[in-house]
Amino acid sequence: MHGSSPAAWTAVIMCLLGFLIGGIALVPDPKWIVFIVGVAIALLAGPVGLAMSAAGYGADRAPERDH
Repeated sequence: MHGSSPAAWTAVIMCLLGFLIGGIALVPDPKWIVFIVGVAIALLAGPVGLAMSAAGYGADRAPERDH
């Protein structure tokens, strides 16, 4: 099933964590270093998900059917 894999879950959790850290860093007084850490975590979610998928932790693709 599409997206139901450890690679997808890891990428989504990393992205959400990055957005959460970045958002908290901006309230009430911006702490730019913490914000940049949050942005870096969110940006690393894609490559980490792709690497995990390539390592075999991604969802298996359904075989194509002939119509």
